[in-house]
Amino acid sequence: MPDLNLGELTINSPAFGHGEAIPERHSNAGGDTIPELRWSNVPVGTRELVLVVHDPDAPLTDGFTHWVAFGIDPGSDGLEEGATEGYTSGLNSIGDAAYMGPAPPAGHDTHHYFFHLYALDTPLEFDGLPDRASVLEQIDGHIIEQARTVGTYRND
Repeated sequence: MPDLNLGELTINSPAFGHGEAIPERHSNAGGDTIPELRWSNVPVGTRELVLVVHDPDAPLTDGFTHWVAFGIDPGSDGLEEGATEGYTSGLNSIGDAAYMGPAPPAGHDTHHYFFHLYALDTPLEFDGLPDRASVLEQIDGHIIEQARTVGTYRND
């Protein structure tokens, strides 16, 4: 599976390689610890970074969103494992403003977790905490560059 680095912006995780298994400690069963994430080559003019973690393989009509993080400083180079600062969490698919690690139904095929990073030309503003759909609607037309990395997880 190719990564999506359309420009110079890149994202990766020291916890797992692109297309490789996400360690259990970052799963729902393992405690929902945010994996360390690193990015580089944030484009000039970026006013805010947004991160969306989404599982399109979930057996729901629009997949399952595990995390929405916005308000990320474009001068940063990533988030440390278990980070609690440096972003604002939007709502995941169960309505929590938090990271929820991989939790595919037992016995399902391997699920893919897309860590989408967006560099925006404007900061976001919301009344309340947004979900993935609200964030994607607001960033439309404001994306300078985007990148992604994908981790996998299987619940046997």
